[in-house]
Amino acid sequence: MIYKVLKTSGYSVLMLAAMFFLASCGKKEVKPVSQESKLAQEAFAITETLKKAYLSNDRESLRENATDEGYRELLGALINFDNAELVFTPTWVQIEDSAVSLTVSWKGTWRAGGKTRDDRGIAVFVLEGKPLKLSRILRSNPFSQPE
Repeated sequence: MIYKVLKTSGYSVLMLAAMFFLASCGKKEVKPVSQESKLAQEAFAITETLKKAYLSNDRESLRENATDEGYRELLGALINFDNAELVFTPTWVQIEDSAVSLTVSWKGTWRAGGKTRDDRGIAVFVLEGKPLKLSRILRSNPFSQPE
């Protein structure tokens, strides 16, 4: 008899604990997105836009997403190719005042004149202004390939 009471009360305690646990997990707190996170997301979007413009040889889009200095640097680096593929993997974002430095690991394949060239490197895209625009590329410029 005592065993049945303990068994029944044990189930009751277990059920109450389960209901309490489920009720406490039901509330979700929504945290606002930080300004730094918004800037980082904007920087990712700009580099993807620049990559697509480069691959499709869309100079107007390159101009729209770069400062005058950044556009001159891009034009000086552009090399003709028949077909290309580029993969960007962001690895680090540094935000200082109004400038964002986005470090990207890149890997690419270029085809020109029947030859194929594979290369990889790390580039630092420096983006400035509001909205962000490319002002320069440090280290290994993926848009100057194939060299």
